[in-house]
Amino acid sequence: MEQPLELIDSHAHIDFPQFEEDRAAMLERARTAGVSTLLAVGTGPGPEKLDAAIPYAEAHDWIYTSVGIHPHEAKDVTAQHLDQLAALARHPKVVAWGEIGLDYHYDHSPREIQRRVFSQQMELARAARLPIIIHCREAWSDCLDALEAEWGASGLGGILHCFGGTPEEARRGLDLGFFLSFAGNVTYPKAQNLRDAAKAAPLDRLLIETDAPYLAPVPHRGRRNEPAYVVEVARTVASVRNLPVEVVAAATAQNFRRLFRLEKITAARPAGD
Repeated sequence: MEQPLELIDSHAHIDFPQFEEDRAAMLERARTAGVSTLLAVGTGPGPEKLDAAIPYAEAHDWIYTSVGIHPHEAKDVTAQHLDQLAALARHPKVVAWGEIGLDYHYDHSPREIQRRVFSQQMELARAARLPIIIHCREAWSDCLDALEAEWGASGLGGILHCFGGTPEEARRGLDLGFFLSFAGNVTYPKAQNLRDAAKAAPLDRLLIETDAPYLAPVPHRGRRNEPAYVVEVARTVASVRNLPVEVVAAATAQNFRRLFRLEKITAARPAGD
């Protein structure tokens, strides 16, 4: 009998309302598809609910979570929010800070405020000794400059989530100790630039994700995304690298564990909850 793949979805928003009606079934489908570990990104709806994903990590031993404020909501951040994040970061299932960064595509928050809140969160993440998850859209120069000035020396690294930058931007991120994570859009016919980046990235610095409920991969494009579909990302990355999908699945799982120092914890756990 063929052995199922072991997959890790390094970025999913399982607390979002798109999963309100079938969340338990969605998580069960992920397990059936081979998802052994999931990082439930904890930015939630914004600063009004900073612990959005923690309950799911508490309820399932295979789910970990992050805390942070997305650049879209930077304009709403107060000192009290930052204090609350610092307290939440001490939760044992919180393994990362994010997603944080800069988004100049939508500009939902003024750029100057985005940069300030990004800097503040990097300072807090450094104090908490947590890797960071970066959201960067049309802001690569400012984002990487900030990371080089304020984060590289921490040695904590992190993830360039849903990577869509140039080869030079990838190199700068890798030099700072970041992992490159690819999402469902790597499967889209017009996204050859993403497949080129996935092919060029060092295998030991590669991660896969869904960014669910967004960016559903082919053949599910146009529908709600969910963690079970991370297998399609693994298949596409394996194809462009001319590797068996089992190799990509195993490598990205090991990379995730290494980044978040979960090797011993994960290895000691049974397959179920």
